[in-house]
Amino acid sequence: MKKETSPYTCHVFVCTNDRHGERKSCADGNGNARLKEHLKNGVQSRGWKGRVRVSSAGCMGLCGRGPNVMVYPQKVWFAGASPEDGEKILGEIARLLSAEEEGATR
Repeated sequence: MKKETSPYTCHVFVCTNDRHGERKSCADGNGNARLKEHLKNGVQSRGWKGRVRVSSAGCMGLCGRGPNVMVYPQKVWFAGASPEDGEKILGEIARLLSAEEEGATR
């Protein structure tokens, strides 16, 4: 094993956990798949590929507040996210990238 630093400034995790109706889960309503696709397309169209990664995640342990989206390493959490929130999430990612760039120029 080799320990390395992540190549991404932001890694966006969209919970896609599905408990098949047994208990509340982030996949209820199936909007999280559309949200993930919206975020991936937004990253691509903004030229952030290579700096921002959007991935599916299993259970984050916060199903009662889901669907959940988390951004690391910045520890940003969006609870109750829907496809309609995609642009707000992309706006927050833009802010995080800008803050990272400002820190790098100091």
